[in-house]
Amino acid sequence: MNDLSPPQDQNRDDRCPGTSYTDMLHADTRRVPDYLFAESNQELGDEPIAIERYVSEDWARLEREKMWPKIWQFAAREEDMPNPGDTVVYDINEKSILLVRQKDGSVKAFYNVCLHRGRKLRTESGPAVNLRCPFHGFSWHHDGRFKEAPCAWDFKHLESKDMSLPELRVESWQGFLLVTENHDLPNFRDWVGPGVEHYDNWRLDECYTGAWVGRVIPANWKAVAEAFMEAWHSIVTHPQILGFTADANTRYDLYGDFLNRAITPAGAMSPHIKGKDQFYVLKSLEEFIGGGDSRARRSTASADDLKGFDANDPMLARKVLAQANRDAFSAMNGHDYSDATDSEMLDNFTYNVFPNWAPWGGLTPNIVYRWRPWGDTDHSLMEVRILMRTPKGEKAPKSAPMHLIPDDQPFASASHLIGAALAGVFDQDMENLPYVQEGMKSSPNGVIELGHYQESRIRHFHRTLSKYIDGELPG
Repeated sequence: MNDLSPPQDQNRDDRCPGTSYTDMLHADTRRVPDYLFAESNQELGDEPIAIERYVSEDWARLEREKMWPKIWQFAAREEDMPNPGDTVVYDINEKSILLVRQKDGSVKAFYNVCLHRGRKLRTESGPAVNLRCPFHGFSWHHDGRFKEAPCAWDFKHLESKDMSLPELRVESWQGFLLVTENHDLPNFRDWVGPGVEHYDNWRLDECYTGAWVGRVIPANWKAVAEAFMEAWHSIVTHPQILGFTADANTRYDLYGDFLNRAITPAGAMSPHIKGKDQFYVLKSLEEFIGGGDSRARRSTASADDLKGFDANDPMLARKVLAQANRDAFSAMNGHDYSDATDSEMLDNFTYNVFPNWAPWGGLTPNIVYRWRPWGDTDHSLMEVRILMRTPKGEKAPKSAPMHLIPDDQPFASASHLIGAALAGVFDQDMENLPYVQEGMKSSPNGVIELGHYQESRIRHFHRTLSKYIDGELPG
């Protein structure tokens, strides 16, 4: 049924031998859209990356001056602030931004600064009657208009001045609230460019934040983000997922300057595992999830319930698990997944939007990562949201608040929020990252070397970052 889709070169010598992601798409039980078949590659060369980008305060200063103020940033989700008067405080580097829900449902964003003595207007997100500075009481309306100053008789010189709060631009896309200091940027969708249309079918604006955790990581924000830009570290770091995750079969696609993706097939064995059958795949996933963990990303299926598929089908596990997901998520939220592809019900669609966030695609509960510089070049805040599909006919609930994991505790301490299986994977990643930061500082040659294909997303990210530092962007 998928023979009409664009043909792909299955025999490239720079791809993992064996069954490819495209092979799996051709075996899908549903008609696969072209945007899953189509590859998007860019030739980026093989030059190493300078370690100074991760450890130098001078480099971090260049990022703060030349990149962060000139991009669209993911500041909040719509469901973080559903009601008029709700506010979100978004801190990035040395700046604080205040988002405020208006009476008409729109959102405005202001620099979170009192125009009197420079104090932050708010230090926490939440509802606000007005925007009143806790220092001396200067106040503003929700729309940024100046309201009043105590002892107004002493500030008559301000009566002729515009004391409105300076604004940033705000846009909403797929339920994400984006802000930028650059008023000349194209709208977010045009800025991102090719690939952004893939989300039109997934409708993340129909989802809500069911869980949200954060943890400060002792590593540069780029080093942490890059740990999630490639899948092939799984063979050493996440061996427990190899039975049902085709790590080295991952497809990597690069779009323009601001978007890239990795699609890691699920319900298929890693090519590093030999001599196992399809029932091994089903059993491996069942053991990983640990039974009825409702917070896990995927459902599982008993090896005794083949959902009517042929036990000898070489894609049996993918078909059985995809149908199990259709059944489970339809029962959970009332949506119809009968036409959803096996891939969109199973696979890991890890898109990255430049520079620091990753809204996963697909139709099952979506993961969203965000990485922010935190304090100095050696620390970052990593946030993980789990987006759940709002039950059909219901209003999305308010976001779960962010649970900040203490520095001395692992992600496993938040298993009650994100599930033990997912928390365990994150803790394995965290075992590496502090030593990446420490190790880079000891490097005798001052560079890191990247794989040509499997780490192409990292190189793509650095090419765009260089364009900002060199003044080529925004154009």
